[in-house]
Amino acid sequence: MRERRRAGASVIPQTSPPADKVFLQPQFTRSTDHQYDSWRVLRFVSEFVDGFDALADIGPAVTCFGSARIGATDPLYQQAREVGGALARRGVAVITGGGPGVMEALNRGCVEAGGLSIGCNIELPDEQALNDYVQIGIEFRHFFVRKTMFVRYASGFVIFPGGFGTLDELFEALTLAQTGKIEHFPIVLFGGSYWRGLLEWLRDYGLAAAMLSVEDLELLDVTDDPEVAADLATGGQLPAPPTLYAADAK
Repeated sequence: MRERRRAGASVIPQTSPPADKVFLQPQFTRSTDHQYDSWRVLRFVSEFVDGFDALADIGPAVTCFGSARIGATDPLYQQAREVGGALARRGVAVITGGGPGVMEALNRGCVEAGGLSIGCNIELPDEQALNDYVQIGIEFRHFFVRKTMFVRYASGFVIFPGGFGTLDELFEALTLAQTGKIEHFPIVLFGGSYWRGLLEWLRDYGLAAAMLSVEDLELLDVTDDPEVAADLATGGQLPAPPTLYAADAK
């Protein structure tokens, strides 16, 4: 293992309850705790700094998401493992949420193919440990900091079947791409049968009601082939990591 670190560890003891859970409690249930909200900015900054320090030199990377709830005997596990290997063979680091299931399979395939395997774990009420195939691991306390790392240090996404967390990350990426916050950023859905219903709903309802445009739907690619997924995610010729804000270009 190359490195494992806990983002913001110098600010928040590891024995503390989930920091974002405490922060997001309604004010009327927190007594006088809301008086100290402005000081929490230092905690956020510390977590960002640790994430930036850990990932600044990883080189080109693709972030991959998917369910933590599948086992090693699930066919999806093997497919994710193949995608991880395919990305590594293209000289691309693989970033995942660092947990079990699809995330473990992606990190495993990457390591087996000689690539750089990264895990950005999240502190949960029921602890989710980093999987054994993570080489650079960071444990975050706040979802919004972690999601920034997923986008800031990647040049594309591969989204496997998953639940609310996976959908959250998918629509975060789509929103950033739709609004021009990130450019040249492939978003690949793996597993056509799983995503078909969602895509049909977006077309039949979102597009039909003019809530979406045809161009919005064209932000997504779909495949069942690990090699195709890796090709689409890297765009053949991988661009530099996306610029999130105009200030980054200065």
